[in-house]
Amino acid sequence: MHYHEFRAMNSAILLVADGDNPTLIEKGFKAVREFIEQSEQRFTRFTETSELTALNHSAGKWFETSGDMFQVLQQAYQLAQDTMGIFNPAILPALKQAGYDRSMDEIKSIQPRTGAEQVVAMQDFREIRMDEAKQAILLPAEMQVDLGGIAKGWIAEQAARQLAEYARACAVSAGGDMFLVNLPKGEMDWEVGLEDPLHPELNLTVLHVKPGAVATSSVAKRQWVHNGRMQHHLIDPRSGEPAKTEWLSVTVWAESAAQAEVYAKVLLIGGSEMADELFNNQTDKAYLAVDKQGWVIGSQNYQEVFHVQS
Repeated sequence: MHYHEFRAMNSAILLVADGDNPTLIEKGFKAVREFIEQSEQRFTRFTETSELTALNHSAGKWFETSGDMFQVLQQAYQLAQDTMGIFNPAILPALKQAGYDRSMDEIKSIQPRTGAEQVVAMQDFREIRMDEAKQAILLPAEMQVDLGGIAKGWIAEQAARQLAEYARACAVSAGGDMFLVNLPKGEMDWEVGLEDPLHPELNLTVLHVKPGAVATSSVAKRQWVHNGRMQHHLIDPRSGEPAKTEWLSVTVWAESAAQAEVYAKVLLIGGSEMADELFNNQTDKAYLAVDKQGWVIGSQNYQEVFHVQS
């Protein structure tokens, strides 16, 4: 097995490839790293030169996007519909109000800050309009979107599919988002650590999963102090504030990384009630949640997807 690690998207990136030609795999690592770094520059909200920033500046007017941006926005729109608006990328004003106005690496390197407390009016991402023929998007006036999570999942999946051109099996892990292609030679599944949200340096257990997407969302990692209060990055669109969660982390397996990423966040925000509604009779997705006592709870079909190492 071959490995390549670097940092991008404010996350640790790990590329894993199984194959018999190290030179070819190294070529694949180089191509995929370039793709990830270029994609980060397209989707970040932390630079004035990104395509996402240009989209936000265009609110109220039609904006012609790149193919990649349009694809991510299409997926985001569909997932917002599927989750009854609990997934809502139009939360950028609320994130900034909570103090998440710069990259997480920068936030963690500075002292706690204060800012004026304001009431943030929430907008509904489902109100955007799309013109597929022109690959154009119309954001309602004053709407500002953040695509951080879903874009990271999409990038991880596209990167893994590219890397698969250079290896018999591969995986790309980007922070809490992972996409697995095929199986390593002689293996029945992939091993994925289930992180302990109370002790992030440790794993609760090791999961054995089939190829596809695995995403974990947690309130334990992306935290900071703003106006004297502990904040985190999961905004509940119903309140416009960091979500009050009954679970500490949720891990979802799905066929696409965008689905896994979004459903992990939505379940963390909505808890068991939302899980019952979204995962009733599901066969193409499964979840595991860790509660505040460290207990692991799962969907009815979790044992068919997650084989937990005893």
